Amino acid sequence: MATAPSESRITLHPHDRRVHAIIDGTLIADTTRAIELRERGYPPRQYIPRDDVRMDLLTPSETVTHCPFKGDASYFSFGEHQDIAWSYEQPLEGMAAIAGRLAFYEGASE
Repeated sequence: MATAPSESRITLHPHDRRVHAIIDGTLIADTTRAIELRERGYPPRQYIPRDDVRMDLLTPSETVTHCPFKGDASYFSFGEHQDIAWSYEQPLEGMAAIAGRLAFYEGASE
């Protein structure tokens, strides 16, 4: 089924379901305040408020990527797990709701 041209490429869905990120048995994030970002062609991602992430366990990475729809993403590592989470510190217009929140790669968040 073709997508209608007027349908947004990205939609944001705040919810109160519990979302957590566990890596090597360590709870990195736990929240009921995530925003689910749905982008055509990609799996849904949960963007978790920084207040609900154990930032003391994460190390900023030098990796930066650019998305033409969201902006520049900064990455974070956990021990030997490189670039396991990312954040849009200053997202593009229309994406302000995810500013500063972290998303984790599949397998880390549930």
